[in-house]
Amino acid sequence: MIQLTDKRIVVTGGAGFLGTHLIKRLVKMGCRNVYVPIYPEYDLTRIDAIERLFDAHCPEILIHLAAVVGGIGANRANPGRFFYDNAIMGIQLIEAARRYSVEKTVVLGTICAYPKFTPVPFREEELWNGYPEETNAPYGLAKKMMLVQCQSYREQYGMNAIFLLPVNLYGPGDNFDLESSHVIPALIRKCVEAVETGREEIVLWGDGSPTREFLYVEDAVEGILLATERYDKSDPVNLGSGMEISIRNLATTVAAITGFTGRITWDTNKPNGQPRRCLDVSRAEREFGFKAATPFEAGLRKTIDWYLSSNKSREN
Repeated sequence: MIQLTDKRIVVTGGAGFLGTHLIKRLVKMGCRNVYVPIYPEYDLTRIDAIERLFDAHCPEILIHLAAVVGGIGANRANPGRFFYDNAIMGIQLIEAARRYSVEKTVVLGTICAYPKFTPVPFREEELWNGYPEETNAPYGLAKKMMLVQCQSYREQYGMNAIFLLPVNLYGPGDNFDLESSHVIPALIRKCVEAVETGREEIVLWGDGSPTREFLYVEDAVEGILLATERYDKSDPVNLGSGMEISIRNLATTVAAITGFTGRITWDTNKPNGQPRRCLDVSRAEREFGFKAATPFEAGLRKTIDWYLSSNKSREN
């Protein structure tokens, strides 16, 4: 087991949604040497920037969270960028971690890497049994190449690199920009704005039939840290809650919590995305003792409360 408190830790993407929560937790644990590379000082698509980062901060632990990411709309608009930026960042960071003899490298993948029609619940063994859902395949495949790299570097160089597959995250501090947000923050914003402006209708993509699984961000942090401390194998590991909900039921739940009582209209000209998503989360519990602790509705209420309070802060 790795003791993190005295390690030099670099967290890429540490200023983002998940990263912010992870950094807070590391500081609370007593970790005294944690560094977050920020763009444009460190453009992680450039190998010279990565080498400057490693030379300056000599990481013993690298946690790679950085990603160019968004919802279905953002994925459809930027397939080339999402593939290149995510692939090149990961490939170069993992190679640098090998050359600089980093003690432990933790890479975050994505649920989008699974095949479009993966049997539910998604088991890690199914990862290569088909092509990902088309709208986010470039992003998912770019991330999946990092799994191949981690496994091949472990085999050839004995590198302690692990690969985690988090399901859709949500929580306070999420991205609520309707152009790039995922489904929960988008739903919250649409419902809250409809209540505030008196609108009687919100329009949502697809037909509401797809299912998704969601993991509260603080639970995700717990899973990442447990894996960093305790897991040292080549097999990828799902991080999730094991709870599946349809987008239609999700919309109804968010509407009820936010107080939106108007019509929910489904724009079936827009894509649904992957038909179902729900993970088998038994490997994470078996290998490093992770089990999600936050009930879904409780997490939703915390997220909505944060969004409402942050809106008031901006208005003041």
